[in-house]
Amino acid sequence: MSFVPDDFPVPTSLDGEGFRLEPLTAAHNVQDYAAWHGSIAHIKATPGFATRKWPMEDFSLEQNLADLVAHEDEFARRAGFTYTVLSSVTGEVIGCLYLIPPKREGFDVDVRSWVCSTHAELDKPLYDAVLKWIAMEWPFKSVDYAKR
Repeated sequence: MSFVPDDFPVPTSLDGEGFRLEPLTAAHNVQDYAAWHGSIAHIKATPGFATRKWPMEDFSLEQNLADLVAHEDEFARRAGFTYTVLSSVTGEVIGCLYLIPPKREGFDVDVRSWVCSTHAELDKPLYDAVLKWIAMEWPFKSVDYAKR
């Protein structure tokens, strides 16, 4: 089920300082896995992730692929929108952004993002850019996104 209007043109990218967003696909699997698997403690310390089950050490590359395929399917069905965060310098996967149906009352969207520990300095710029992007290009008025 879509949580955006059927006629809403879903944005496919965002360019920020030091990063670029594009829809997460199965093609990102190896780089995505490496990015988060090497930064589990850092991600758990990121606002919005402390109480989440993911990421976890025993999550395999194959499980990650299945997860990415599910995110890609959600995007196609307009049921959730997951973007990979790419370095604008190297093009490598350095994080992820999730826009999903709200879990808490009073919000239009639940937003979470993380960057790997080697690009920790981009966490706040990503947060700021995403909030502006949502305000300017998305139909959401009340955003649940852990403050930075």
